[in-house]
This record gives sequence, C-alpha cells and structure tokens, in this order.
Amino acid sequence: MKVIEVKQMNRFFMMALAPFIGLLLCLLLFNRPVPVTSPAADYASNGSLTAESKSVLQKLNEAEMLAESTLSTIHKTAELYKQTTHVMSGIVKTAAAQSARPGTLYNHRITVRLGTPYQTIDSDRITIELYKVNPGAYRGYAMKVKLKDPSAMQMSLGSGQPGSSETTLRAVQRTGAVAGINAGGFADSGGKRYPLSTTVLGGKYTNGFQPSYKDLTFVGLNENGKLIGGKFFSKSMLDNLKPIFGATFVPILLQNGQKVTIPSKWRDSPKRAPRTVIGNYKDDQLLVIVVDGYNESGSSGATLQELQNKMYALGIQDAYNLDGGGSSSLIVNSRVVNKPSDGSLRPVPTHFLFYK
Repeated sequence: MKVIEVKQMNRFFMMALAPFIGLLLCLLLFNRPVPVTSPAADYASNGSLTAESKSVLQKLNEAEMLAESTLSTIHKTAELYKQTTHVMSGIVKTAAAQSARPGTLYNHRITVRLGTPYQTIDSDRITIELYKVNPGAYRGYAMKVKLKDPSAMQMSLGSGQPGSSETTLRAVQRTGAVAGINAGGFADSGGKRYPLSTTVLGGKYTNGFQPSYKDLTFVGLNENGKLIGGKFFSKSMLDNLKPIFGATFVPILLQNGQKVTIPSKWRDSPKRAPRTVIGNYKDDQLLVIVVDGYNESGSSGATLQELQNKMYALGIQDAYNLDGGGSSSLIVNSRVVNKPSDGSLRPVPTHFLFYK
C-alpha cells in the first residue's frame, strides 16, 4: 500500500463532500429576501396567512431542514473520512513493515553464519558490523557493510598526487573516514608507487583504460552503490557498468555464487599469506575479510582456496582478492584492527574507505 493511495482516498472524500458544501454556501450566501408582504402583516389584515405567505414559510422550513440534514451529512462524512484515514495509515505502516521483512530475514540468515558481531557502527548512511574469523587454519576479521547511501564508500588515491602512497590509517584520518581497507595492487618506479593497471576515481580513469591481461581483475563500486568487478577487455565493457571508483588486483574468487578456478600461479605462490578479500551478498551488502599472517613467505595466513571456500559458505555472490601480504590492513575508528605482517602499516596507493 503506497502513500499515493491515501491521497487518492482523500480526493474521493473531497469530491463526495463538494455538492453538500456547495448547497450550503448557496443557502447561506445567495438567499435573498422574498419581496412579499410579511406574514405577520397579512395575518393582521386578513386574520389568516395568505397562500403566498404559507408557501414562503413552507419553503423556508424545507430549506432549514435541508440545511440541517446537509450539516449532519457533512459531520458524518468528516468522521468517516477521519476513521478511514486512520485505517489507511495503519495499512501503510503494516505494508511497509511487511515489505522490509524479507530483507530482515535474509540479513538474519547471513549474520547467523558469521556469529555475533563484537563491534557495530550504525548511522543514516552506513551500518558496519565486525566479526572475528578463526576457523583454525588462520585468524582474521570480517567486516559486513550495508551502504544506505552509495557515497558512504569511496576510494582514495595516495595523497592526491601521482605516484604518492599512504597507509590505510593515514588515509582514514586524513579524509575523516570511519573505516578503511587496502585496495588494489601497485608497481614501484623511480621511488614512487603507482596503482596497478586500470584505476577509476570519481568516475574517471586516472591513467586511461587498460584491457585485462593475464589474471588481473578490476573491482569497485558503481553509481548505485553496487560492487562490480571482473575482467574487461574493452573500455565500453567497463563503462556499461558505470564505475564510480575501482582498482585492480588478482584473482576472482566467486562469480554469481559459483567458485572460479584460481590460477595455479596465485594459488601456490605464496601458498599462505595475509589476505584482504571483498565480496557482496544478494542484497548488495558487502563483506570484507582481512587475514593476519606474520610474514609473506607462504607459511602463515590463509590460502586463496580457504578464503574462496569461506566466502562461498557465507553466501557471497561475487568475491575478489585485493592486495595482500604486508599491504593487508583493516582500520576502524582510527584503530588498526589486524596485525600487519611488516610489523607496521605499509603505504599503498589505493584504499577503500567508509564514512558515517
């Protein structure tokens, strides 16, 4: 039941009342004195009322009765209107609550799989829930994000200058974000650190479009606040998804709820490592998992297959691996949540940031 239906009901009652109101106005405003001899004078001179006077009195009595009936009808209609409006408002509220119920039930199902959040941040723009992930083989953290406003998630590109980089903590503090993670990969050149391959910021390509090669994957957000990603071999392919921002790394883990074959190069080298992965649920909520590891030699952290299986079991539809190793970082409320393998946060060019 929509608000417009209540408005239509209001117009119906206004149209129903219009004839009665018009009649009442005519009786009150346009009733002119009848140019006849007063009934009292006729009675005094003739000893009885003339036929014309009797007719006038009868009409006046009838008009008075009609006015009283009209006023009574108006009062009854107004009361019915009031009652109907109250009922309609109740129906609208009930319909709104019922329409939100499927989303609430779905959110409950996915939350049950994650466990109990140990920290929650909620505002009109975003809801963030933090969970611990510890299946035994590795230890990490999950951050479930509901974007109520698409602009509550953005990407930073260094400090704004080409080749610049900064830690995720610095990016969060500099921009006033409430949370942040590292994003795409990078390449060092001439003492500077540049984002890897296709990078989009503010809906524009920062260094032109580069067709996907080898196993590189673009991942970002579109103008509707939906996670987008994959391999794009022409600019038009990516343009059609209307990206607002995004970065590149490797590989894809899930697409349309199905596991994607992980290239052996990335599956085995390194086998284990600190990781940052991002994915989306059917209702477009996001899930980020950041895994701890004490080095990048392959002996600590998680394998990509383990994270692929984890995201699949949690009901994620599309999942992408972001830069890992010493780059992996999770910042919430200006606090470093994970334990960076370098012993301190690594400056990188791109970060996904979240705002209250």
